[in-house]
Amino acid sequence: MRSTSYSVMPARALRALVVLALTAGAVTTAPAEARAGTTAPALAAKPYMGWSSWSMQSSKYPGLNPDGDYSYLTEANVLKQTDALAAKLKKYGYEYVNIDAGWWRDNAWRPGFDRYARQRPDPVRFPRGMKPVADHIHAKGLKAGIYLPVGLEKEAYGEGRVPVLGAPGCTTADIVHDDLRTTNGWDSAYKLDFSGPCAQKYVDSQARMFADWGYDFLKLDGVGPGSGKSGDQYDNVADVAAWQKAIAATGRPIHLEISWSLDIGRVADWKKHSQGWRIDTDVECYCNTLVSWENSVDDRWDDVPGWTRHAGPGGWNDLDSLDVGNGEMDGLTKAERQSYATLWAIAKSPLYTGDDLTRLDAHGLSLLTNREVIAVNQDATPPARPVTPSDPQQVWAAENPDGSYTVALFNLADRPAAVTAHWASLGVTGKAGVRDLWKHENLGSHKNRITRTLPAHGSRLLTVTPRGGTLATTGYEAESAANTLTGNAAPTDCPSCSGDRKVGGLYLGGKLTFNEVVVERPGTYQVEVAYVSGDARPVEISANGGEATRHRFPSTGDWGTVETVSVPVTLKAGTNTITFDSGSGHAPDIDRIDVPQAS
Repeated sequence: MRSTSYSVMPARALRALVVLALTAGAVTTAPAEARAGTTAPALAAKPYMGWSSWSMQSSKYPGLNPDGDYSYLTEANVLKQTDALAAKLKKYGYEYVNIDAGWWRDNAWRPGFDRYARQRPDPVRFPRGMKPVADHIHAKGLKAGIYLPVGLEKEAYGEGRVPVLGAPGCTTADIVHDDLRTTNGWDSAYKLDFSGPCAQKYVDSQARMFADWGYDFLKLDGVGPGSGKSGDQYDNVADVAAWQKAIAATGRPIHLEISWSLDIGRVADWKKHSQGWRIDTDVECYCNTLVSWENSVDDRWDDVPGWTRHAGPGGWNDLDSLDVGNGEMDGLTKAERQSYATLWAIAKSPLYTGDDLTRLDAHGLSLLTNREVIAVNQDATPPARPVTPSDPQQVWAAENPDGSYTVALFNLADRPAAVTAHWASLGVTGKAGVRDLWKHENLGSHKNRITRTLPAHGSRLLTVTPRGGTLATTGYEAESAANTLTGNAAPTDCPSCSGDRKVGGLYLGGKLTFNEVVVERPGTYQVEVAYVSGDARPVEISANGGEATRHRFPSTGDWGTVETVSVPVTLKAGTNTITFDSGSGHAPDIDRIDVPQAS
């Protein structure tokens, strides 16, 4: 049985309203002290911008770390990058100078601690200590960031006898578990035990130290679940909450960023207690460049979509450093550097580069300072997400408040290919004006679509302004009795789905066939598929028993959230069938399809 016509609000529009509502409500993820209506300034109202030391610390590029691994990190180098950022990037919105791991370790990676088990600056790396560094950064009108691993570092334990500052009677033995269970992504620390008051007092003492030094940002690293670890001893939600509480008690607005590859299943906790969360592994390649395309950069196109809806004012999905400014040292082609910057911009990731700001090449400087692209990243609209499957050629989009769309075209293949953005995937039809944001160039009016041939790993970033009408579609529910289900495929409850039902069980030969899809004219239609998939999954789609095309649908983040993508399906005039086949794998659950009333 065919459903009624949905010419005004197909599944895409319904979900857009939900996203806008969530984004409007996302301000409640700001720190507790800000929510309470105090005078503390709002943190992370938009993605932060700045510089981080880790990319150059971790690289084996000739000359970067002359005194051994990670030796780049010194006061002299931080101040040099601070001055370069102030001179070249500050006017574009870059403001944080973030000191990463190792500031309390010598070049042999031996740590130093004060008499209260708190990290102590290494006297060779930072001979004047950390406060003068922050003072220099502030004198340039910038903000200072610092780093810690989660937990009590093993070397700070001191046989359990080290006192905790401001906590009479508390020692390091009182702040960890009796069995000295380890925690964080490297098992380099003992897990803090918050069942008593001493552990919170220890975190308070660290936060107070950073506030007294004048730091504005803390990266808390190795946090779990995530960082390659799971299980109770790696559950650091209590640590993150303790840090949020400790920072609030200092009275200083300190942005709390947590890392790395965090568990999306605990995203509510990350949003509640921090201003940003690393969704993936390190972008750096730990090789003779800063990054490489295959090592980690290209993973982000698969890993971002499930997190997209969680970003908004007060907290952002962190994709890691944006290393596009140094040419050869970056380890990427010009096309790859632009695609890297494009994804970071449309995903609303913090824009912090790990490049040597004293050696930016012309292309890199143009990428980092393009005001139109920066505006996409910094405005209040939700992040873009894929409107096509996660195939080698992809289109991502987000609607803007003025009715235009930010649209990104990506060719992730290893050879040049044409990529087409169909206006139907945006829910509109007819003519639209197009502007290329990277080139600052108006491309004129285009009817129903725009196609560009892109180089390997290439991209375009566009603003599309519709001048036609809303796309009229006809909706078909997956659970309709008129459809054919094969194998394990079966309807199941889905409160977020239209009709509160979906078809799941599409695995190992399970199939769903929509039997009564009617169109007036033959042609290729951009069929919008509403689906649920906790991870990225492939599905084979065919019409009228013809040859199937395999597509990979991006993750929706969990098994209760519905998203949409548009897929091209060639239909005949009259009644058609459209089949979703799991083949030999596991396919997404299907909620419904919306078929345009004209191709």
